[in-house]
Amino acid sequence: MVAQMSDNPTSDQDKAMAEARARLAETPAKVVVANHVIGLYELAAIHLGANPPRFEDARLAIDALAAIVDSLGSRLGEEHETFKDALANIRLVYVKLTTENS
Repeated sequence: MVAQMSDNPTSDQDKAMAEARARLAETPAKVVVANHVIGLYELAAIHLGANPPRFEDARLAIDALAAIVDSLGSRLGEEHETFKDALANIRLVYVKLTTENS
């Protein structure tokens, strides 16, 4: 099957965006926030794993992660403890790497 070009790409884009918004509206906010928490953790890990590590970028991601985990607490549900552990872990990695690279 050959994909056809649309005569109205803007209309197709608008339709795709509307569908994405509808799916997002059906998703519990806790799930979306949890995905962002995981994304921030991964972002910090990527910056810490760079050669050389990008400490300022990692610190920003870690601070954003902490802001969410610490301020929302138990509102994050059963994942809160896992997120607290992940935050503690990434902080330890940050400290270890900054100590080694100073």
